[in-house]
Amino acid sequence: MAEVFLYGTLRHLPLLETVLGREPGAVISARLPGHRVAWAEGEAFPLIETGGGGAEGLLVTGLTDADLSRLDFYELGFGYGTKVMQVETEDGAVGARVYWPDPGLWRAGPDWDLDDWVRDWGDLTLATAREVMARHGLISAREVARRYPFIRARAWARQLAGRLAPQTRRSPAGASHPEIVSREGGYDGFFQLQPIRASVRRFDGSRGETLDREAFIGFDAALVLPYDPVRDRVLVIEQFRFGPAMRGDACARVLEPIAGMVDAGEEPVETARREAVEEAALDLRDIRPMTGVYASPGYSTDFFHCFLAVCDLDFESGFIGGHPEEHEDIRSHVLSFDEAMDLVASGEINVAPLAMMLLWLARERPRLRA
Repeated sequence: MAEVFLYGTLRHLPLLETVLGREPGAVISARLPGHRVAWAEGEAFPLIETGGGGAEGLLVTGLTDADLSRLDFYELGFGYGTKVMQVETEDGAVGARVYWPDPGLWRAGPDWDLDDWVRDWGDLTLATAREVMARHGLISAREVARRYPFIRARAWARQLAGRLAPQTRRSPAGASHPEIVSREGGYDGFFQLQPIRASVRRFDGSRGETLDREAFIGFDAALVLPYDPVRDRVLVIEQFRFGPAMRGDACARVLEPIAGMVDAGEEPVETARREAVEEAALDLRDIRPMTGVYASPGYSTDFFHCFLAVCDLDFESGFIGGHPEEHEDIRSHVLSFDEAMDLVASGEINVAPLAMMLLWLARERPRLRA
C-alpha cells in the first residue's frame, strides 16, 4: 500500500475517482510546507514549486500497485516525475509520493484555486479523463500525452454540441431516443473510427432495427471568409488535401475558407481569429456568425462554425502562410466576388463549405455593401 499527496486537479474527487476507476479509500487534508501551487502560465492546470507558505492538498492512502499504475498513466506522460516528500497532516508528518513537473517545462503564474478551476475547466477535464483512462493498458502514458490535445478537443466538441440550434420544424430534442452501444475494434489516433451498434426510435414511435455502423469521430472547426465590402473582394486559401488525393483527384490542391480545429475551451470565434493570423496574416476584428453545420451527418461528428469577417483586402494574392509545426503550406488568393462566384459555377471551387459561405454572402452582400 502507498500514499500519494495530491495538490492539483486530482483534488477534485470526481476526477480522482475517474482516474482510479473506483472511489478512493482514505483521503485526508494535508499540506506540503515551503511550497506553492500556481497556475501554469497559459495552461488550464496548476504546477507546484518551492517557496511560499505551503501547498494545500489531499493525502490519499491505501493505494495499490494497480492504483499507482493508473495515476502514473494519467500524470507521467506530461512531463512529470515523482518525489517522496514529507507532508504535514493532523496526525504528524507522513512520507508521500508527489507528482513533480520537470524543471523549466512551464512558468508559474498566479496562485491556483481549486474552485476556480472546477468552475472553468472541471467538466471538460472530467470528460477528457474518461477517454484517457479508457486507454489505460492499451497505449503508453507518453502516447496518450501526444494525443491529449485531440482528446480534449473532442470532449470540448461534445460540450459545444449542447448549445442547441433552433427546433421550429424538427422533432424536439431527445425525441429519437437513440440507443448506441460501442463495439470492439475501430481506430484510435488523430481521428477515431468507432464501431457502434445503434437503434433509433422511428417517427411512428416504434423502435427501429438494431444496426451495426461505424462513426467517424472528428472535431469542431471554425471557418472564416474575409470580405471587403468596399472593394467587393473575398480572400480564400489554397492547400493540398488528402481527401481529394485519396479519391484519385488529379488536382489535390483545393480552394477553401480559412479554417482550423477548435481547441479545448476555446470559443469558435477566437479560433477563427487565430487561424486568420496563422494562415493569411490577417488581424480580423469584425467577425460575424454565418451558421453552424454538420459536414457529413450520416457518419461524421465534424461540425463547422462558419463566420464572415468584414475587413480591408487592399493587397493582392500570393501570401504563403500556415503553421510550420502543423506542416501547413497555404497560399492566399484575393478574388473579386464575381470571380469567386464564377469559380463556384465552373466547379473549380469544389469544397462545400466555401461554396456555401459564398452563397450565404451573396444573400447578405447588398446589405453589407450599403
